[in-house]
Amino acid sequence: MLSPAPLFLSVLLLLGLPIGLHSARQFQTLNMKPQYFNPKLPPPQLTASKRYEGSSDLVHLRYHMGPVLSSTPINIYLIWYGRWSASDQLLIKDFLLSISPAHTRRASPPSPSVSEWWRTVSLYTDQTGANVSRSVVIAREHHDSAYSHGTHLTRLTIQDVIASAVRSAPFQVDHKNGIYLVLTSEDVTVQDFCRAVCGFHYFTFPSKVGHTLPYAWVGNSGKQCPEVCAYPFAIPSYMAGSQPLSPPNGAAGVDGMISVIGHELAELSTNPLVNAWYAGEDPTAPTEIGDLCEGLYGTGGGGGYTGQLIRDGAGRSFNMNGRRGRRFLVQWVWSPILKACAGPNAID
Repeated sequence: MLSPAPLFLSVLLLLGLPIGLHSARQFQTLNMKPQYFNPKLPPPQLTASKRYEGSSDLVHLRYHMGPVLSSTPINIYLIWYGRWSASDQLLIKDFLLSISPAHTRRASPPSPSVSEWWRTVSLYTDQTGANVSRSVVIAREHHDSAYSHGTHLTRLTIQDVIASAVRSAPFQVDHKNGIYLVLTSEDVTVQDFCRAVCGFHYFTFPSKVGHTLPYAWVGNSGKQCPEVCAYPFAIPSYMAGSQPLSPPNGAAGVDGMISVIGHELAELSTNPLVNAWYAGEDPTAPTEIGDLCEGLYGTGGGGGYTGQLIRDGAGRSFNMNGRRGRRFLVQWVWSPILKACAGPNAID
C-alpha cells in the first residue's frame, strides 16, 4: 500500500493522487524524441517509509499460504464515486486496459510498456504454483455521481459504497475473478486521506457487503493535497528550489493517481486477503511488493532520486507506454526473482 508524500506509505494503504487537468489537454503521441534523465527531488515529508530503495539485505518477503489473483481474467469492477469528467475516466481506463498484453505485436505499445511492468507482478504464485493472471479487464462500471453516502467517507462507509454498487444492476458479486476499485473524486474527503494514506486495499466484511470481496480505494487529491499524494507532479511549497516533474498526460492529479492505482492493484493481486505475499510479522501492517519500492521509477533511484526516467519533446516525464499512445509514470514493484525492485525501463 501507499501513504502520503514523496515517501508515501502506510500500513495497508497506497497512495492516491490529485487531478489538475489542463483545459486543453494534449494527447500523447509517440513521435517526440525521448530524453533520459534522473532527477533528484527533495526528501519526502511526514511518514516513516517502508521503502528499501532496491536493497535486498533488509527485505524478508514471504508467502503466507493465502490466495493470489490467478484466475483469468482479473475482472475489475470500477466504482466512480462523485463527479468525474469523461476525459479523466478515459485516462484511468486506458491505464487499466494497458495491463494485459496486446493480442498482436502490431497493437502492442512500444517498450517499456505497462504490460511489461505487470509481468513482474505475474511472477508471484500461490501454493499450487498458479501465477497472478496477466489478463486484466474492466468487467463493469458503476457511477455514483449523487454521492449516495455523502462527501466524507470512512474505511467502513467505503464498504457501504461497494455494497450499494453490488446491489445495483448490472453490477454483480464476483468471488472468483473480481476485484472492486473505488475511485473518489477530488471533492470527497476520506478518513486518513492526505494525512496517513493516499489509498489502500483490503477485503469487504460479510456484515457490510454480504460477501468477502477484495477491493482497493484511491482518492483524487487534486484539490486537497497534491503535494502529498500527487508527488512528484506537485511539491510542497517549503521545498524551495525544487521543481515538480511535468505529468505525461498534462494532468498532475490523475497522472499521479494512476501510480497509486498501479501500486494498489499490484498488492491487491499478490495479497488479496492479506494472507499471501508480504514482509513483516503483522498482517494488519504488512510491507507489500509496492511498499518496498516506493518512490522508485527507474534505474539509479534512491536517496532522493526517482531513477532514470524518459522525457518527451514537450518535457513530460514518463517510464512506460500504454494503449492508444498514452504514457504513464508508475512506480516499480519488488521482483521475487531478482530480490530487488524492477521495472520495464531498467537499463542495467
